[in-house]
Amino acid sequence: MRILGRTLAALMLLTAVRQAPALEATKDGYTIVTSEELRAMISRQLPGLVVIDARTAEEYQQEHIKGAVNVPEPELSKNRTLLTFPKDARLVFYCNGPRCGKSRKSALIAVEAGYRTVYVLAEGMPVWEEKGFEIYAGPDYEKKVATNRLNAQELKALIDGKPGTFTLVDVRDPKEFAEGHIPGAVNIPSDVFAAGSGTLEKEKTIVVACNSGGRSYNAYRKLQKLAYPNIRQTLVGEWKEAGFPLVTGP
Repeated sequence: MRILGRTLAALMLLTAVRQAPALEATKDGYTIVTSEELRAMISRQLPGLVVIDARTAEEYQQEHIKGAVNVPEPELSKNRTLLTFPKDARLVFYCNGPRCGKSRKSALIAVEAGYRTVYVLAEGMPVWEEKGFEIYAGPDYEKKVATNRLNAQELKALIDGKPGTFTLVDVRDPKEFAEGHIPGAVNIPSDVFAAGSGTLEKEKTIVVACNSGGRSYNAYRKLQKLAYPNIRQTLVGEWKEAGFPLVTGP
C-alpha cells in the first residue's frame, strides 16, 4: 500500500508539473505569462509557486494579488539575499503593467541568482484587477483621489496651442465614441483600459474623457497605478455645452 501511495503521489506531482505553462523563455531567461495563465497556475496549486509583488510596500498594502508576497525591486537590487525561496521554486514577478520595469528587473536578478523557473506577469496588477481576478484590498483601497481637471476652454487651448504634447483618450464605449467625440481623441473603453494602456506614451500628458466623469475617474486611477506622471481629466459633456464641435465615426 505504501508503494502504491508513493506511486500515486509521484504521478500527481508529474501531472501538476506538466500543467505549468509550456511557454518559451525570453533571451533573459524568464517567461512572460498572461493574467489568465497565472490565474490557472494559482488555481492548480502548482508545486513551489511563489507570486511576488515587485512594487513598493505602500502599493502592496493598498492592493495585491491574493497570496502574493512583497519583495520591492529597489530593495532586491541592493540585496539579492531577499530571495530566500528554494532554487526549484516557480517565481512569478509582477508590478504595474507593461511599462513598469520592476518585475523584469526582479526576474533577471532571480535568473542570475540561479532560479530555474521564472515568470513575469507583464500585464501587471492593473490588468489583473481590471479582469476581476482575486485580490487583497487594503483599508485605503477605496480612498478617493483628487483628479487634475481640464475644462472645455483649457482643453481647446491645449488642442490648438500644444498639439503633440498630449494624448486625449475617450474611455466611453465604441458606440458612444462613434456617435460623437472630441477631435483627435482615441478610444480605449474603460472596461479594458489598463489592458489597452500600453499604447500610451508616458512622455506625454494623458487626458482621459467621458460624459460625466465616472468612467474617466476610473481610468485616471488606473493611470496612476500604472505610474503615468502627467494625467488630466476632462468631460465630453462640458465640451458639447461649450459649443465646440464633435467628430463622428470610429
